[in-house]
Amino acid sequence: MAVFAHRTTVMFQHCDPAGIVFYPRYFEMVNEVVETFFAHALDWPFHQLHGPEGLAVPTGRIAVDFHAPSRLGEVLDWSLVFVRLGGASADWRMQVKGATGGPARLTATGTLVLVRAETMKSTRWPDGPRAILERYTEDAA
Repeated sequence: MAVFAHRTTVMFQHCDPAGIVFYPRYFEMVNEVVETFFAHALDWPFHQLHGPEGLAVPTGRIAVDFHAPSRLGEVLDWSLVFVRLGGASADWRMQVKGATGGPARLTATGTLVLVRAETMKSTRWPDGPRAILERYTEDAA
């Protein structure tokens, strides 16, 4: 099983006045990891998927467990794996740690659903992206 890795730096825009990540900003970071995965691992960037192909991947579910705060200037290492791949959906899990060690920052789980953008009706993963998603799915190990 492959694990998708992504690194971000906590910026001022992510923080509250105490200098720690304001929790809603983590959801933006989660989306950044998903969007980067689609662009780099699937070679299916959102501007292509959501544009000419007329598809979308809305989040159907998301849950987060916060373990420790992240502070301005820290570098965070994100890992993404898929835990279930359905016909039109994919359940994922992300874990975040500080690049220099310390406690895990959060664990997030969620579901993406591939839909036709015009109708918002689910549609099956095309064979090419599906084959790549399978490589990042735990069951494939």
